[in-house]
Amino acid sequence: MAGRWRRRGVAAGLVVALLAVAPTVAHASEAHDRQPAHDAALYLVDAPGHGGAQEFDTDAGQLTSVSVFLVSHASVGTVDVSVRTAVDDPDSAVGSGHVDLAALGGTGSGWVRVPLSATVPAGQTDYLTLSVSGADDTVVWQGTRSAAGGALPSWNYDRAYWGGWHRETGRHLAFGVNDGIDCAADNTCYRHLPPSELSVTTAGLLGNADHVVALSPLEAAGASYLPGSSVLRLPDGRLRYLPSGATTPVTVPANDPGAAAAVRESRAWLAAGTVPGRTARQREMSARALLDMRLLTQRNGAVAAAWYGAWTYSWPRDSSFVAAALMRTGHLAEAYRILAFDASTQRADGTWEARTTLDGAGPPDGRHWQLDANGWVPWAVWQWLRASGDAAHTKVLYPTVRRAADYAAASLDASGLPPASPDYWEVDTDAPNLGTAAPLLAGLRAATDLARRFGRADDARRWQHAANRLAAGIADTFGRNGYQRTVTDGSGVDSAIAFLAPPFSIAPAGLRPALQHTFDVLRRPNGGVVPGESWTHPTTWTPETMFFALAWASTGERGRATELVGWLADHRTTLGAFPEQLTPEGYPASVAPLAWTDSLAVLTLSQLDGHRMPVPPHR
Repeated sequence: MAGRWRRRGVAAGLVVALLAVAPTVAHASEAHDRQPAHDAALYLVDAPGHGGAQEFDTDAGQLTSVSVFLVSHASVGTVDVSVRTAVDDPDSAVGSGHVDLAALGGTGSGWVRVPLSATVPAGQTDYLTLSVSGADDTVVWQGTRSAAGGALPSWNYDRAYWGGWHRETGRHLAFGVNDGIDCAADNTCYRHLPPSELSVTTAGLLGNADHVVALSPLEAAGASYLPGSSVLRLPDGRLRYLPSGATTPVTVPANDPGAAAAVRESRAWLAAGTVPGRTARQREMSARALLDMRLLTQRNGAVAAAWYGAWTYSWPRDSSFVAAALMRTGHLAEAYRILAFDASTQRADGTWEARTTLDGAGPPDGRHWQLDANGWVPWAVWQWLRASGDAAHTKVLYPTVRRAADYAAASLDASGLPPASPDYWEVDTDAPNLGTAAPLLAGLRAATDLARRFGRADDARRWQHAANRLAAGIADTFGRNGYQRTVTDGSGVDSAIAFLAPPFSIAPAGLRPALQHTFDVLRRPNGGVVPGESWTHPTTWTPETMFFALAWASTGERGRATELVGWLADHRTTLGAFPEQLTPEGYPASVAPLAWTDSLAVLTLSQLDGHRMPVPPHR
């Protein structure tokens, strides 16, 4: 979202969209003859104005092939490589090879193996040069800007910019000599990918209890999870997974006992709770969402919003929803661990940072804190008590609820509303907004009921009074302007209207038609909604769309809710992960899986199954 640092625009090109996920550790042997990391677009190599070269040395003596990682927007052209003893002297070439780009599939990405024959003395520095002749669009040689274990410098040929060759010591191109790169093992051999797979940076996850690895669309292409697990079956039939205690995925035969054990463990975890859904397709999407939430939840209870860049932090908003989803499926220990993490990251004044690092050390930057957490966390704690019946563990969290509710109550102005602050868009507003007021109402009512259950009469009276004032303030302002984003007329309707419906609050009179009107205004041709009427970007958002699905499932509008569940199922990645956004064409965009959407899907399906979540009482 504009101003929402976690939420980024859709990647427009293959370079960003396909290759944001790459090996986390670059390798360079003592002979410096391979470097597999390809997380950065380094050099254009479409001739005649561009090219690249990588210094290397090897003990192999005889070269029979080289491998390079390319991203091509061009559909035709010839990949020309040579091994030179002088980077700027074509006559110094001791071997060369060529591959037709169209024969590889045209536009696409991945490792390209180029046969050649060259004899190189051990220990001698040579130059692997590459350019693409006859290309009808740009071609990029990928690599890394990270430390690469002693890898040698690379060279960029840009005739217009450098006037020739330019040496770069901090950039290392992705390459390997002979059979140093096994692209089939991680499913990264060059291939053409359709447009539907080009706008999402991550398409799925591998992981264990301690480590997560995101999969790019390239790594996901043609692969699928074994049902009920996070073990991947590759196109060649082998399996790829992250063994317990490991940090790097392994590729193993189809009958590998370790992979089989990982599958059994995942299925046992699912079976320990429930997998919502009335059809096989619904249960499959629930299982995938549950497994992905499990991977995104750390041992300490931190929930990563997604496993990519600026999403690898824990938001109390998102984590409250994930906890609620896990408690509804009976995975109570995981849900409580999340709530305990949120309690540990609460600030002394009772509020929370917008997001924290996964170790709980604090915020990663100066993003403005967001008051809606003071509603979401108490609501989730109340839901945990109602799901578990465990008063003893809930009482441990009561001080967190008390600080949060006291701050929320004290924040209300004379009209009963909280101050202007960033809402779930994560941008400031100039007037009180619905995306903060509605969660605070749910949280104050939840806190009030907890106080009554635990014999804290003074707390209950104080928070009930605040909740009544807030409810009246919402009715007098948002209720009269059609539930716009802020109290200011003209701010436009907003999907946060769903936060006034069950399972957060008992819907006020007149909410049902307003909910339908808001959905109709925000819906776009691809079937999804934008966050609010004033939203200007072309992508739609899966969490906001599922706000309406959950509200309708919770108010008896089964048909509408089921329709949106089907819509979400139709717009997953090839691995079945829920993306954060969709392009105008309806293609997955941004990151996947997104924990918030996972939780909303599970909650909606659980409601449709008839396992209704309780709603905090009004009085």
